Amino acid sequence: MFSEASAKEGAILLKSAIMYTSRPLHFHIICDEGAIAYLEPRFRLLRHPVHPITVRFYRLNRQSMMDRIAREGSLDTGHAAGIPGLMKLFLHELLPDDVEKAIYVDTDAFFLTDPALLWEEFSRWGPNVAVSIPHHPNEDSPQWFHASKICSCIMLLDLQKFRSIRLMDSNIYRGDRTGLYPPAFAPPLFEALFGAPGPHGYHAELGDQSFWWAIVSNREDIFHPLPYDWEVTSCLLDTYMTGLGSDGATEEEERKAMIHLEGTPYEGKAVLPKLLHFNCLDGTPVYYEWSNWSDPELGLVKRWKPAVDYHVGFKWLWLNRGHTESPVDIQVITDPLFADQRFAAEHPNEISTAVR
Repeated sequence: MFSEASAKEGAILLKSAIMYTSRPLHFHIICDEGAIAYLEPRFRLLRHPVHPITVRFYRLNRQSMMDRIAREGSLDTGHAAGIPGLMKLFLHELLPDDVEKAIYVDTDAFFLTDPALLWEEFSRWGPNVAVSIPHHPNEDSPQWFHASKICSCIMLLDLQKFRSIRLMDSNIYRGDRTGLYPPAFAPPLFEALFGAPGPHGYHAELGDQSFWWAIVSNREDIFHPLPYDWEVTSCLLDTYMTGLGSDGATEEEERKAMIHLEGTPYEGKAVLPKLLHFNCLDGTPVYYEWSNWSDPELGLVKRWKPAVDYHVGFKWLWLNRGHTESPVDIQVITDPLFADQRFAAEHPNEISTAVR
């Protein structure tokens, strides 16, 4: 979260996870000072939540992000998320090594159910899987190298596997003489999709999603598609045309109402929403402040505005539903180092000086 706008959105996501969780929660938030200033007072309102909550803010400055991209050497993007968006490729480097797995969710989303159910998706993986992302084989976008076939808005990540294979490259790794690790995993996959990089690297219109597509499309053995229930999105998929109302609707009626499922594993099935994602709402940096929410004739408004209003308006104070004093455990980690920097510090005599 690298703006107050993203923090305002992210606050709803975080709040929804607390509303529905059946287990303790650990939030790892990579952000700037403005996001901390917005979120921390809200977490401080929680004195006796039902389950313990741990929050770690990683305050990362823009220069550090730019330097890591420069050390990788081939990344470029025309996406609105810019440099901060590319940090989704480096979560395994920024988070502590004892964080072995993580769920990533874009800020413009919120849960409709227990996030522990999403964590259980890890148990459905095969032994080689390292990432789970929604996959839409029916999407066709040659102008984006077909990267719209996935949505990196929600991902399950085995961070430890990515560390062990050195997912992303660095000039530090290219000068590594220790022999402890193989060459970085991603570079040949990027070249397989995009061709050789230009003078400014690979210009990926969909940002990190383009690079994730290069990884999973060329190494299907590490990829497990995430059920569509966890990606009910307003962008391209029109929330599959499901929404609030008709509480007695049968499964057959829901199946008939579905759209955008032809040629997918969900064809002939009903998507049962567990997480809503409000992207591609033009003209606003904060999805719930979109001016068109006031238009009662819009389909998205009819289907989901009451859910937006409820989750935005639900007071943080109301999350004090437990009976035991248990304030949120909050720490701020300032200027965290990337894994390549830590490696260089640990092996100062085993990195070629020409590429430091």
